Amino acid sequence: MEEINKSREELERTKTELSILYEISNAMRTTLKLDEILYIILTGVTAHTGLGFNRAILFLVNEKEGLIEGRMGIGPDNAEEANRIWNQIDQDRMDLDDLINIYKVSETVVESRFNRQIRHLKFSLKEQTGGLLALEVLEGMPLHLTRETIGNYNNDPIIQILDTEELVVVPLKAKDKVNGIILADNFITKNPITKGNIRMLIMLANQAGLAIENAQLYEMTVMRAHTDPLTELWNHGYFHHLLHVELEKAKVRRIPLSLIMLDMDDFKIYNDTLGHQVGDKVLQELALLLKKQSRKMDFVCRYGGEEFTIILPQTHKDEALLIAERLRQDIEKYPFIYREILPKKILTISGGIASFPENGTNPSELINYSDKALYQAKNKGKNKICS
Repeated sequence: MEEINKSREELERTKTELSILYEISNAMRTTLKLDEILYIILTGVTAHTGLGFNRAILFLVNEKEGLIEGRMGIGPDNAEEANRIWNQIDQDRMDLDDLINIYKVSETVVESRFNRQIRHLKFSLKEQTGGLLALEVLEGMPLHLTRETIGNYNNDPIIQILDTEELVVVPLKAKDKVNGIILADNFITKNPITKGNIRMLIMLANQAGLAIENAQLYEMTVMRAHTDPLTELWNHGYFHHLLHVELEKAKVRRIPLSLIMLDMDDFKIYNDTLGHQVGDKVLQELALLLKKQSRKMDFVCRYGGEEFTIILPQTHKDEALLIAERLRQDIEKYPFIYREILPKKILTISGGIASFPENGTNPSELINYSDKALYQAKNKGKNKICS
């Protein structure tokens, strides 16, 4: 009889586990957006109706730059916050779908201090400097650091950051290649990580790796469709989309937004004298410089020909003017190829600035205003920024 009861318990546990994995798997199939996929995976790992870990982190492998990058972390900062969150979930009787839908409605759910900290983490893919995570990518095997063994990794940077007594690390794979890593622990409840917990996490990771690869391929396709092939900046069509989206955000949040329109001075001389191939190289050099010298939050776009635009969210006109002026000076000093053929032996730009709400409340008004300011700069002798 005892054996029958044990078998029933085991069967019920297996049914529950399969049900959880099925639910998470279905949720992952509802989107191809990478951030949404990552959130669904980590919610599945941490939700009380999922795997139930206190905290989970997801790193992605960036082979191009030789890095393992922190992309998302879900979990409370301390016991007080944990109790508040868990009590709220219990009161609202939230299931896995509810928790996932919160993110789709408002991405601020992951704007925690913990998540911001994780997103700044970067480790080398080289085992000597990347430590535990690099080893995980290299070996591709799950690792359970118990209370007895975690001390062997006390000097590892990720262990120092997490400050945990027990940890499970599981690789995410697609076609037998590691493309990410999940770390999970119970740093609040101190519940031991069981073999069953690890088995569930490995089963989830097997699905997650493929879902991440599909999302990354989708993002690459979307990016190619919206990117200018010569400069690798956002193209004209996507610029209009971005401006519309950012302007709507500015209206809803009642925050400023600015637009910089830039045009290369005397660029026609390059094409007429040295040919379009040299002109293209100069455009590529300028695009790279603009992207490198702009803030991460800004959107640098190729408007057309030798004209570029930069969308500056959360930026007043005075600040936009300072940014544009700094860019103008950087370009003036930069040693562009064959610049000696230009009238002043240097390559320069002219620019115009428009800001929301004072210069317009829709994309068309901001574009027109910045365009007029640009031509004002041209008429004043070029190599100037006007607003």
